[in-house]
Amino acid sequence: MKLQVTQENLNKALSAVARIANSRQTLRILSNVMVKTIDNRLSVAATNLDIAITEYIGAKIKTPGSITLPARLMQDFIGSLPSGVIDLELTDNKLHIEAGQYHSTINGTPADEYPVMPGLSDGTVLTLPAGEFKKGVGQVLVAASSDEARPILTGVFIHNRDGFLYAAATDSYRLAEKRLGKTKEEVSLLVPATALHELLRVMPETATDLSLEYDDQQVRFTIGEVELVARLIDGQYPDYRKLIPEKFAVSAKLNRDEFIRVTKVASLFSRETAGSVTLKVAKDELSITSIASQLGENTSSATASVTGEGEVTLNSRYILDGLGMFSGTEVTFSFNGKLEPCVIRSDDSDDYTHLIMPLRS
Repeated sequence: MKLQVTQENLNKALSAVARIANSRQTLRILSNVMVKTIDNRLSVAATNLDIAITEYIGAKIKTPGSITLPARLMQDFIGSLPSGVIDLELTDNKLHIEAGQYHSTINGTPADEYPVMPGLSDGTVLTLPAGEFKKGVGQVLVAASSDEARPILTGVFIHNRDGFLYAAATDSYRLAEKRLGKTKEEVSLLVPATALHELLRVMPETATDLSLEYDDQQVRFTIGEVELVARLIDGQYPDYRKLIPEKFAVSAKLNRDEFIRVTKVASLFSRETAGSVTLKVAKDELSITSIASQLGENTSSATASVTGEGEVTLNSRYILDGLGMFSGTEVTFSFNGKLEPCVIRSDDSDDYTHLIMPLRS
């Protein structure tokens, strides 16, 4: 293998894929990245056997070839080089790198020893607006569980309903659902939240379209020159729609920034109670009360347009996480009783629902 590539492009590709290889691995070779020539491009790839990321970059290829190299060393080394052209030449599993006054050799491992994710078979392909997908998935990821003891809840459920594509996630304490757009396809994918976090991280800001291809076992996202493949989570996702109330006895419509402010203030006094705060809706305001036996207590209120009266106890961090997913000026906070789910919505984002389960006060 002999080629030329720019430092900027190689550094960008390594930054995109190396994090997968740099996570703790059971197989030593998985801490490597695979560098391989494909036509007139160079592919840089890494996998942890559940997720694989590949980025393709332009290169002036003189002799084709492939090798795997230590991910952390390659990322740190290439990132330290000055901008400009880098010469790469492979001899006897050693990659010789020259860039101006820098001359280095990095020992590699043959590419045929590197595990490869199996290809998709007869996959279905969807094309989605990249920006809307990135924003929508980002809004639901906050509710996905990180508890590996309940693997189904560590995924994001991407599915169709009534002619629309939805993404939903829940950790059983909160739930987020986003309508992503229209579709005629039958879709039911349980994608690991970790894979989607990585996808959002590597998605180019300039990308316009995203290709989503899937079969029974895997999903592949392609955005520009970046490709991510992930194994789907096996299992039946819970019927989360049953949790979302259709009508509410109590609701308060108020300024989102003011809601965030009073919640943050209340959370300062709720550290002893694991973030527990009590929200009361009455007259023309929403008030939040929190008590710290050692420090004192606090009640903060915000003006609101109110329907009904009632109170409910919630985790303040979940409230702040939910409010942070909206961008509009106003939000509506609704519930039916002390032990019933609470829902946050916004007129500016009628395609997004954020639900929080109450605490027993």
